[in-house]
Amino acid sequence: MNTVLHKANTRGHANHGWLNAHHTFSFASYYDPSREQFGVLRVLNDDIIASGMGFGTHPHDNMEIITIPLEGDLAHKDSMGNTELIKFGDVQVMSAGTGIQHSEFNPNHDKRTNLLQIWVFPKVKNVEPRYQQITLDTTDRHNKLQQILSPNANDAGVWVHQDAWFHMGNLDKGTTLDYNRKKEGNGLYIFVIKGSVKVDGQELEQRDGFGIIDFEKITFEATADTEVLLMEVPMAQ
Repeated sequence: MNTVLHKANTRGHANHGWLNAHHTFSFASYYDPSREQFGVLRVLNDDIIASGMGFGTHPHDNMEIITIPLEGDLAHKDSMGNTELIKFGDVQVMSAGTGIQHSEFNPNHDKRTNLLQIWVFPKVKNVEPRYQQITLDTTDRHNKLQQILSPNANDAGVWVHQDAWFHMGNLDKGTTLDYNRKKEGNGLYIFVIKGSVKVDGQELEQRDGFGIIDFEKITFEATADTEVLLMEVPMAQ
């Protein structure tokens, strides 16, 4: 089992005042040749957006873009005609495909928004752009893993044009869980949103990332009350 550890304090950081961003992988002005991606997982941004602020209209293409609010709300508008409010408990995905433009703002004037934005390379290029947003029951991840993303439109969570599966768990201290790989050749990237877990003897703390390659099953234990995101992705693009 090969692993890669990304401690929280080694992430790229850019504080623009209205945006306080941490980048697990190279992004914008942060570049580390050893941290360009994990398989097809290209971007893992941990963004805090000040009240009333946000990203103006900008383009994307040929990328699966997943947004997970952790705190506060996000107002979304795009060139496909979608105008949506994304809240805690929601998961949003855009398949940018042949090209889209969108904007994202914190619509609240009294609180910040904290979100994870994740980019995954698709397995098929130049698809027709699409938008999907769902609301999940977060109680369904108490001491278990709730699937939030898969390659299958009829499966739980949102779906993407890639052989990837994402799960989230809210675990009480002492909870032990197994994760079984869905597809041969895939790797697993674990991101600790809060709390701490022990994986294969490695202690992970808040905002740490841990990539695991060449595995069939992993067992992890919450060493504190913990919120965790698991991202299984192909290692070859």
